Amino acid sequence: MQGYLSIILHAHLPFVRHPEHEKFLEESWLFEAITETYLPLVQIFENWRRDQIPARITLSLSPTLCSMLLDKLLCDRYARHLDGLIELAEKEIHRTHWDRAYRDLAWMYHHRLSLARETWRHHGGNLISAFKQFQDEGRLEIITTAATHGLLPLMANHPPSIRAQILTARDHYRSCFGRDPRGIWLPECAYLGGVEQYLQEANIRWFTLDTHGLLHAQPRPRYGTLAPVFTPNGVAAFGRDFDSSRQVWSKHEGYPGDSRYRDFYRDIGFDLDFEYVRPHLPSPENRGFTGIKYFRITGGDGPKEIYRRDEALAAASSHAQHFLDERLAQIRAAAPLLDRPPIIVAPYDAELFGHWWYEGPEFLDFLARKICNEQKEISLLTPGEYLHRHPTNQIAAPGASSWGEEGYWRVWLNESNEWIYPHLQIAQERMTDLVRKFPAAEGLRARALKQAARELLLAQASDWPFILRAGTSSEYARRRVKDHLLRFIALHEQLTVTRIDEKWLREIEARDNLFPDVDWNYWK
Repeated sequence: MQGYLSIILHAHLPFVRHPEHEKFLEESWLFEAITETYLPLVQIFENWRRDQIPARITLSLSPTLCSMLLDKLLCDRYARHLDGLIELAEKEIHRTHWDRAYRDLAWMYHHRLSLARETWRHHGGNLISAFKQFQDEGRLEIITTAATHGLLPLMANHPPSIRAQILTARDHYRSCFGRDPRGIWLPECAYLGGVEQYLQEANIRWFTLDTHGLLHAQPRPRYGTLAPVFTPNGVAAFGRDFDSSRQVWSKHEGYPGDSRYRDFYRDIGFDLDFEYVRPHLPSPENRGFTGIKYFRITGGDGPKEIYRRDEALAAASSHAQHFLDERLAQIRAAAPLLDRPPIIVAPYDAELFGHWWYEGPEFLDFLARKICNEQKEISLLTPGEYLHRHPTNQIAAPGASSWGEEGYWRVWLNESNEWIYPHLQIAQERMTDLVRKFPAAEGLRARALKQAARELLLAQASDWPFILRAGTSSEYARRRVKDHLLRFIALHEQLTVTRIDEKWLREIEARDNLFPDVDWNYWK
């Protein structure tokens, strides 16, 4: 064995749960990801188990995502959503009966959605339990991220908030998986010196960061991104490999842009009669995505061509072979220069595979099978396994960095979202004041302190400034930040000036119900 490939998939969604509405548009973010990414991943892992494929990858499951996947209300709504999609696929089979190409695709969707429902029911609607089983079997390493995916460098002027984000995530991971996390995905791969002291407190042994964050370490890393470094306190930092990222993420060179793959944006929710698709839309008053799409990317300025599943799968297999060949070339060139097998770290958003890139799960499956069955120079392993095999590494201090635009914080701190941070700063300081004032609160006061912690954590999520910058669901993101901050302000006032309104507290506890055992003393 000359080297290693470590694939890390980061599964994260913001906490979106609206029991006050029967159907809520943004809850579809979760439903789409379950159908198109998380269930296909479970199916792949099950097939690897069945076929005895010794593939090991790393999966980051954010605490907000885990909370939603364990929430009965959202799971019940998802089950109804999936039933509705299967009903829509049945309607499409009848509608396209006399058009062979479309009819075959309608049958494909019906089959895949039915299989998704079978997988969902097989695991009792509990995907956390399914992923836990794969980890317990040694097939998967599950890591965590900050509690609500807050951008940690933008909390540097209030260190207790960094500590609370990390320790709350550690506690929640314990409740889900029965052990402590050994690794963490720093939100947006954003690193600033000092973060590792809180990782050490949580007994987290490694994290990932962007390429330039490792290359700009002091002293310069001897092996670039082909080996980790230890920060001065002993937490390991793995750098993202530039080439493997480019081949997937690049707008111009990335595999998902191949003309044979399914087009994401051309959906029957926009193409067909509104009344026909209306019962199956995320919002019954507006057109939107159903997940049933009949066209491929095609390319050029001409009309879209129909999606051909066999050609798309052939492309995924070809791209998996190309990806493997490129990694083998890297390993062969680097191995003679290192005193240990080099490791190529390839981190991606999990939702890219299946949701944005429909054939992405098949690409992963093809790649793992090729690595395990068709060559012996490179193996799949996790960063945690690498540290176990190679516990001695260079000591260096990584550079400030993220994988966002321009490599730093511009996506999350700019003219569209800068108004958030002065309000967050005040709320963060007030949270610490509350902890100092009530270090051992009980009863109603303890409930109010826990809810204040939840509201602050939710307001800190990096998703809201990201959405404001992207301009996709700006009004919703703006409202979420304001609502959480206003609820925090009201709780602070009730704890310090007036009295706690138990009825109102009960209502917001039922709405923002994640982290039931959050420890407010983490903000001390």
